[in-house]
Amino acid sequence: MRAAWRSVLTICAAAVVGISPATAAGAGPAVIRIATFNASLNRDLEGALRRDLATPDSAQARAVAEIIQRVRPDILLLQEFDFDAHGEALAAFQSNYLARSQNGAAPIQFPYSFFTESNTGLASGFDLNNDGTLGGGQDALGFGEFPGQYAMVLLSRFPIDVRRSRTFRHFRWRDMPDALLPDDPATPQPGDWYSPEELAVLPLSSKSHWDVVIRAGKLTLHVLASHPTPPTFDGQEDRNGRRNHDEVRFWSDYLTPRRDTYIRDDAGRRGGLGRGEFVILGDLNSDPADGDSLHDAILTLLGHRRLSQVFTPVSEGAIEANAEQGGANARQQGDPRFDTADFNDRMVGNLRADYALASSGLGVCGGGVFWPRREEPAAALVWGHPPPSSDHRLVWLDITADAGQCPPGSDPTAIVTLPPRR
Repeated sequence: MRAAWRSVLTICAAAVVGISPATAAGAGPAVIRIATFNASLNRDLEGALRRDLATPDSAQARAVAEIIQRVRPDILLLQEFDFDAHGEALAAFQSNYLARSQNGAAPIQFPYSFFTESNTGLASGFDLNNDGTLGGGQDALGFGEFPGQYAMVLLSRFPIDVRRSRTFRHFRWRDMPDALLPDDPATPQPGDWYSPEELAVLPLSSKSHWDVVIRAGKLTLHVLASHPTPPTFDGQEDRNGRRNHDEVRFWSDYLTPRRDTYIRDDAGRRGGLGRGEFVILGDLNSDPADGDSLHDAILTLLGHRRLSQVFTPVSEGAIEANAEQGGANARQQGDPRFDTADFNDRMVGNLRADYALASSGLGVCGGGVFWPRREEPAAALVWGHPPPSSDHRLVWLDITADAGQCPPGSDPTAIVTLPPRR
């Protein structure tokens, strides 16, 4: 158990700067803003992110920090943030970017954080993509050119209960009942793309799955965080598409009694969530209607009986981008209001990939996707190719523990307008 938690860091910082939904004065119950953001703060070389963030001069990091400062979440899952064991890159991002005003936005700090090793870039010792060569990102336990590339970190204004939190980085894919293991199209046997020896070491999670317990006043909140592999960059065997499906399916099973009995965390504890309020955060890399993923896993998750069905975050910028960019967007079936990622318009189009979902016992008081229209001043943070910040958009929800009792004036169907940039 000590080895499993050796690299889990809970970082305490100074008092939070600025006003957040959870501390804003006013009548009604406190509202907690939760958010997920694939910030694309990944680099091609190990240690490069740490070096980039050592000064306040990275234009991309400034744009990412300004988005966070303008949305002002209380709990934030950052994805594609390269891992280092001592948290040096994260500390630098907090001090050099979040704690400094970006274009007039109020600084923000998070007293607590949670991060662990990622499967990305860890050598498997096998030729997992069956190309006849050994090594490189395609043969890692999760795609990455070095250990910890594309990792994730959870930031919180509220204390994190590390002892009660769980990780599932080592859970093997083969141990999921009815796992969609890929087939080798050159043979008649089902599920034989990977050898028994490869399946003995191959985890389900391309990065990790986390159940992080946060104490927000009287509320105990389970943050279920993950970043499944993109369902692309493979062949007819669809090994990434199938893995994405099962990484998403994991959460449905985790929330369902009697379907969760096979689950075992990295400390050896079996079973799923059981009772408790939770949120699901992450770039799940699966649109319910479009794109290359196998849609049934995300559809099952979105329709789960334990999830609130009150509200889906939207943006006006996504509608504008869909109409302006055309291409693959014109052939899509899904509602563009829900898109959260701006992908190649010739091949893929914009998709709903990023999710902030709340349990049905929580009240949902609003939310949104940070994708302003071109005419808005904040558009400079997201529009462009390559984008100034990330090809993904920050997604947030405002929740309250008093189910259905939101502060006066909150409207979960309204598109939230954020303060203008100076």
